[in-house]
Parts: sequence; C-alpha cells; structure tokens
Amino acid sequence: MSDFKTNEYAGLIGGAEFEPKEDNPMIGFRGASRYYSPRYREGFELECRAIKRLREDMGFSNAIVMIPFCRTVAEAKKVLDVMADNELRRGENGLQVYVMCEIPSNVILAAEFTEHFDGFSIGSNDLTQLTLGVDRDSGLLADLFNEQDEAVKWMIARVIAVARKAGCKIGICGQAPSDHPEFARFLVEAGINSISVSPDSFVSVMRHVVASEAGNSK
Repeated sequence: MSDFKTNEYAGLIGGAEFEPKEDNPMIGFRGASRYYSPRYREGFELECRAIKRLREDMGFSNAIVMIPFCRTVAEAKKVLDVMADNELRRGENGLQVYVMCEIPSNVILAAEFTEHFDGFSIGSNDLTQLTLGVDRDSGLLADLFNEQDEAVKWMIARVIAVARKAGCKIGICGQAPSDHPEFARFLVEAGINSISVSPDSFVSVMRHVVASEAGNSK
C-alpha cells in the first residue's frame, strides 16, 4: 500500500491544497496512519478497490498486501478493520497481509505483530535511521548512517528470530544488501527468507548467499 509522505503528496499537481505542512515528514503523517484517517480514508478505499480488482478480476490472487510504517499494534488493528470494511479480509480467498519492519516498535513487539500479519519485510533504511536517531537525508550525519551498525544488526536478527518462531515469512527490502553484498552473509546466517537487491549487485549478493548457505549446510 502507499507510503508517500506529506511533502511528496504536496509536490503533486494540486496536492499542496490537501496536505498539512510538517517539519519532519519522514516520521510524520505517512504509511498506516493515513489509512484510517478522515484526511485520506477515501484515498485508501481506492487503493483497496484496486487490490480487490487485481486479485479477483485480473487473476493475481497471489498478490500480497504490504502495510508500511505501522507504528503500533493498535494501529495494525485499525488498518485491518478498514481493509475489511472495503472487502479485503486477511485470510479470505488466501489474502495475506505483511507489514514493513522499519520502526523499533516493530522489533520490540514483533511477537504481537505476528498475531495480525502473515509476514514482515525489513526496511533497513528507516530502521537504521530510527534505531540510530540519524536523519538519512542529512549530509552532516552521513558518516553515522550505517546499516551494518551492531545496534541495527541486533534489531534485524531479533525480528528474524521472532518471525521464524511464529512461522511468519520475513525478507528485507532496504539498500543494505545492495550497498554491502557481504551483509547478505549475516542475513542468511540469521535465517532470513528472502533478500531484495538492485540489479547491478545481484551477482555479488548471490555469491555471498550461496557461500553462506554452503557453510551453514556443513
């Protein structure tokens, strides 16, 4: 589902008339918080109708819904309720709903989130900036933004362990594996199910994955 920030919507034609101005849109009115808000509820209804048409009319019944930037378990329940109101019910007709893991609360309460979602996708960019308290867009702090920091790796390993224990699928869609192919070794050893990479780094990442899996099988 959509995860535009207020400044991004405001940058669209006519968008500035509808969007509030925020000092820090990166952690503002975005993701799951928009879906049940009166400010965007009609827009989310359109998104739900599009997913329903994709799955039921166009034959893509394997399409999985991904909920981004879901801050709390209570928020997860609200989003699922709004989806159900729009005829998208988790588990009905095989519908799976995943959640982005990009906020420390997603890791801290990972076990609780598994009760409402079928899987996780780790967003390493946001998870890094919120774990380290570093604005990823700040040139002044660029040297501190490190997805391989031990605190970030602890967060990632923790949520992978919880997801696997609960029988939930978990992958990663951030830049870390593409920017640091050797990071894939850590992910494989932690037990991740899937890794998303950019085309130019695919071969390098694949080699690290194969080497790590071969080592784990010995």
